[in-house]
Amino acid sequence: MKQNLNLLIYLNNISENWIVDRTKKEWLQHNKSISTRMSFRSNVIWLIAPWNWRSINFNLLERKKTLCSIYHIDMEKFNDEEKKEFYYRDKFVDEYHVISKNTENQLKKLTEKKITTIPFWVNTKIWYQINEKNYLRNKHNLDADKFYIGSFQRDSEGSDLNKPKLSKGPDRFVEIVSKYMESKKNIHVIITGKRRNYLINEFESRNIEYTYFEMVDYKILNELYNCLDLYIVSSRYEGGPQAIVECGVTKTPIISTDVGVAPEILSSESIFDMDSFLKAKPNIEAAYNNSMELSMEKIFPKYVEMFKLLNES
Repeated sequence: MKQNLNLLIYLNNISENWIVDRTKKEWLQHNKSISTRMSFRSNVIWLIAPWNWRSINFNLLERKKTLCSIYHIDMEKFNDEEKKEFYYRDKFVDEYHVISKNTENQLKKLTEKKITTIPFWVNTKIWYQINEKNYLRNKHNLDADKFYIGSFQRDSEGSDLNKPKLSKGPDRFVEIVSKYMESKKNIHVIITGKRRNYLINEFESRNIEYTYFEMVDYKILNELYNCLDLYIVSSRYEGGPQAIVECGVTKTPIISTDVGVAPEILSSESIFDMDSFLKAKPNIEAAYNNSMELSMEKIFPKYVEMFKLLNES
């Protein structure tokens, strides 16, 4: 990417083993000429991990242009302590960045500062369609004749692994799968990642067949997307989730609640509420076409322009 000599961006530390870690890594790999690992050299600070904003010297935040990314606001947890922290950080923020219109609408109720909406990019060298479903199922010891439903996000609270993370809607996910089982007897759920305790307990108590891949790399996760017949996002609040875009580029059938980037990526027929989920239908081509608009090649220039305008303001 062509270097802008007047722009040097510092991204704050994360270490969360989350999508934002990968996002930061990809940004630094592909935008080296306008990024720095030393905050004092930068002229723009990107709080890509807003929960860890206090790791940066306050005097530095006051001197530099500061952009803060907000991914979603869980209103049920946005208590007085959360509000106090938000408004204290807000004093140092020059501009906000969100990845969906849903979060933009939430944030407008809390601040009058400029908000720029740009979704996270998708790396199409990692996420892509593989037209070998039966081969992949056999590779991962999955029966060829099952109807596979996927969920690759955390479902349990970190403070109590048996307590559902309600913002992610795992209770809804179980309800939907149970309802599907009334008409489909061959349903099998695939889950991945850490903090899946709530769903596993529910699957065991309800005799729902499942396979759990605890920790897999991106290559395997991409293969698992390509094993699915359906991916379900049942969240109450979301920033993305990035799984919507990953399903899009892998051509994995997906339905979702009206959260995060769902309205921008999915067709209306693929978005449901809990009274209509049985009517929701995946539109694979619409999701694919919209997700491909978020490739690195198309999205990185939009981020650079956002930082450039902030730096020049």
